[in-house]
Amino acid sequence: MAVTQFEAADARRCFPCWDEPAFKAKFKLTLEVPSELVALSNMPAVKETVNGPLKTIYYEESPLMSTYLVAIVVGLFDYIESSTSQGTKVRVYTQVGKTNQGKFALDVGVKSLDLFKDYFATPYPLPKLDMIAIPDFAAGAMENYGLVTYRETALLYDELLSSASNKQQVAITVAHELAHQWFGNLVTMEWWTHLWLNEGFASWVSYLAVESLFPEWNNWTQFLDETTSGLRLDALAESHPIEVDINHASEIDAIFDSISYDKGASVIRMLQSYLSAERFQKALASYIKKYAYSNAKTEDLWAVLEEESGEPVKDLMTTWTKQQGYPVIYAKLNGNDLELEQAQFLSDGSSGPGIVEDSYALSVACKQTVTSLLRLLNAYRNESDYTVLSHVTSVCLSISKISFDATPDLNKDIKQLLINLLLPAAKKLSWDRIDGESHLDVMLRSLLLTALVKLGHDETINEGVRRFHIFLGNRKTSLLPPDTRKAAYLAVMRTVSTSSRAGYDALLKIYRETAEAQEKSRVLGSLSSSPDKEMVLEALNFMLTDEVRNQDSFYILGGISLEGREVAWTWLKKNWDYVLKTWPSSSLISDFINSIISPFTSEAKAAEVSEFFAGCIKPSFERALKQSLERVRISARWIESIRSEPSLGQTVHELLQSGV
Repeated sequence: MAVTQFEAADARRCFPCWDEPAFKAKFKLTLEVPSELVALSNMPAVKETVNGPLKTIYYEESPLMSTYLVAIVVGLFDYIESSTSQGTKVRVYTQVGKTNQGKFALDVGVKSLDLFKDYFATPYPLPKLDMIAIPDFAAGAMENYGLVTYRETALLYDELLSSASNKQQVAITVAHELAHQWFGNLVTMEWWTHLWLNEGFASWVSYLAVESLFPEWNNWTQFLDETTSGLRLDALAESHPIEVDINHASEIDAIFDSISYDKGASVIRMLQSYLSAERFQKALASYIKKYAYSNAKTEDLWAVLEEESGEPVKDLMTTWTKQQGYPVIYAKLNGNDLELEQAQFLSDGSSGPGIVEDSYALSVACKQTVTSLLRLLNAYRNESDYTVLSHVTSVCLSISKISFDATPDLNKDIKQLLINLLLPAAKKLSWDRIDGESHLDVMLRSLLLTALVKLGHDETINEGVRRFHIFLGNRKTSLLPPDTRKAAYLAVMRTVSTSSRAGYDALLKIYRETAEAQEKSRVLGSLSSSPDKEMVLEALNFMLTDEVRNQDSFYILGGISLEGREVAWTWLKKNWDYVLKTWPSSSLISDFINSIISPFTSEAKAAEVSEFFAGCIKPSFERALKQSLERVRISARWIESIRSEPSLGQTVHELLQSGV
């Protein structure tokens, strides 16, 4: 198989071109390939000639488009197809034998194209749309004009093998990439400083589409996860504005992050709410028409929105897109007067003076105690809503991690308190599916069981291990459907050690025998989670073998146990030159930096890391390194604050005794 990925500035490595988004051109491609292979490009083929073992394929000339959107895919594929209401042919290509897993994405794709045609009041501009699942792909997906490439996990869905969260992610990813056909491909940012015009809008409108297609998923409520992701990164001094100056091609990859995507999407939703959905949609349609087959910058969008709405959009929005960070507001009574003070919020607490996430952020910044945070969490003990509990669970796991180092004498009690908080909802759902349960209930079960395993709840771990052993004997058993397998796999790894490694070997066997990408990712995400340091090291070394695709390294990296932090850091130092050579792209190398460095919690470790990287920093990972070091220092400061809380132990014991 051969697949191109030209964003941001790699088309120049394939053919001579002015490889910048504003230099749009028409492309007329001809490919010569082995005659037995399928060859795809942005446009449909118009002619094909065969000469022995080779064939030559001639493609229609494209409309004006940017170089980074040109695409070529060659390989052995099957496909399924359908058509939009306007007759546009839509296909999903997969490896041979996997087309059945493309049906859900095909349905979402066809419906999304129809929805966006109406929303932007502009027809889909090309004669066809192909979506193709690539087994080894550095990005999650790429919106190439008329030929969208995806990781298999982002496009394929199997009713028997995929989880509910997989299904939801496929829908959002497909809608995101197809939104780009208008916002990004038809109208393209003038320069990479305006990347957020592509990614922020595609992220926002993907939720708009999925909310329309699957209203029972409460997708706009789940959008809070996007906002939270943006806020957590934006609370770092090493964040960046939504519009960030890009002076060289080597700087581009580093801004494909939560600021461009999640914060960008969140401020767009804020603006839509301010202007009203109807006026906003009308203005976007005007913007698309005005700049079709051309380029635009952020100010161009504001100008159209101002003209259509009569509101001072530029003055309002510039403060959000050109300034880094977000505010915290303090209120106090001075006699009969209410005084408000606003300043930039930073997690390190150095400047500045949703409810769970705000309280957590203030605690990390040492502006609020963990004691008060725990009391707030206690109020959610009877909660059963997926979106609320997803945030509660995230905060619980973060507290558990920091207490591991901050208060080892209290760590067990804090974990038990957090377990007590999540257990009622988990017991209500149990391990087994209930007839008539909702999509969100299915996702909540997976979320809670996984969290309870990570918190060390013995009953959940034992049940996960029990079901896993039954599953080994019968892979089709309903006792371990896709939604609960991750919890079971993690439970198995919590019991694994060098002297008792049967569970690890059994997971490797599952990994080697399955052809399903989502199942492989579940296994990989569990292998490094053992508390046994030698098993963590073995998982990291397994990642270096040819059995693990480079794109999948982040699953193993993201699963490293707290007990394995030091061995992972030693491993990274030893293998750094190899890692840098093997994972050269910014997004992949950043996974190594973020996953291995960020979990540390001491100034001494931050100094050690800084010393190791001194003199060898490259643009591809410089921002990730600075952000990771900042997180380490923030954690170190938070730990000192927690240790000085005189009432923390008393509060924990009170809440435990209250039966929560």
